[in-house]
Amino acid sequence: MQPEKIIIIGSAYPLRGGGIASYNERLAREFMAQGYDTTIYTFKLQYPKILFPGTNQYSSEPPPSDLNIKVCINSINPFNWLKIGNELQKIKPGIIVIRYWIPFMGPCFGTILRKVKKNKHTKIICIADNIIPHEKRAGDMLFTKYFVKPVDAFITMSQKVLTDLKRFSIKPSRFIPHPLYDNFGNKLSKSEARQILNLHPEDKIILFFGFIRKYKGLDILLHAMKILKDEGQNIKLLIAGEFYDDPKLYSQLIDELEIKDQLVLHTRFIADNEVKFYLCAADCVIQPYRNATQSGVTPLAYHFEKPMIVTNVGGLPDLVPANVGLVAEPNATDIAKKIVAYFQLGEDYFLPHLREEKKKYTWNNMVKAVINLAAGQ
Repeated sequence: MQPEKIIIIGSAYPLRGGGIASYNERLAREFMAQGYDTTIYTFKLQYPKILFPGTNQYSSEPPPSDLNIKVCINSINPFNWLKIGNELQKIKPGIIVIRYWIPFMGPCFGTILRKVKKNKHTKIICIADNIIPHEKRAGDMLFTKYFVKPVDAFITMSQKVLTDLKRFSIKPSRFIPHPLYDNFGNKLSKSEARQILNLHPEDKIILFFGFIRKYKGLDILLHAMKILKDEGQNIKLLIAGEFYDDPKLYSQLIDELEIKDQLVLHTRFIADNEVKFYLCAADCVIQPYRNATQSGVTPLAYHFEKPMIVTNVGGLPDLVPANVGLVAEPNATDIAKKIVAYFQLGEDYFLPHLREEKKKYTWNNMVKAVINLAAGQ
């Protein structure tokens, strides 16, 4: 028998890594390892330039030689949607796994999937990062309603998104935690990682990692750093990630708070082959979000065995139980308090619990959930 065909629809190479593209590629590898004939259908145009907040959408790294990636979807061309839908309808994959993270993709994905469903064979499983977006825009509800209709079942990676989903669909749905990002290399020693990044070996360093957007609360964290400075705490904040907001807002705030000496700014896109240096160099990872569903930074922290400080919003605290990290209220005073508490407890306090907890977050769990939902189980 030929292996069952699985198509993953979503971001992948040649689009830059980062959360969704890296996730889709890692998921494809897991399906392949379990014997499925797996192809990723990705974008030749994901966002028009006017809608993309970063500097560049495309990767400068070599293509992954082990993956079958078809670069073919145009997110703003309805004729393309019909063409891709017809193609997938004829291919008749057993399962299509589609990522949904922003309502902008609703018309494109919803049209493709409606065409596919006409073959009366393919099961469509959505892995939903968000159902209600962090940054709301006109048309969000309409686009999401259009998208969910042809989907057979849903997987969410936080209880918050699972709850949000109920406003749009009563189809089968399941919460499966975001698997570990184990595709960014092995853990390095802290001293080795700091040497590579030219960081002082004895500094206390917390890490803010990922794209910088308002909902992620970096400005709240900067105010917390001011509190720590005024208290005489010698703690450094390493900021690693590209601005998706106006950088001037942050540079002005840094100047007003007079905290530049407490910061290490690597505010650019962090390539996949550099990720491990930042995670391994830090004493802990901090996520000071204003609102959240789940975060791809959490499974990164688990993989590299870094305790976390997260805010008490969305699904973040669900993935950081007691003794794995600390949970703060989303305000500067409590975040500063939890940073101090973290260093009083010390990294070794958290590590045994973190290493035990990380065993839950496997890619096999995600694959099993997709297969079972497609089978109606």
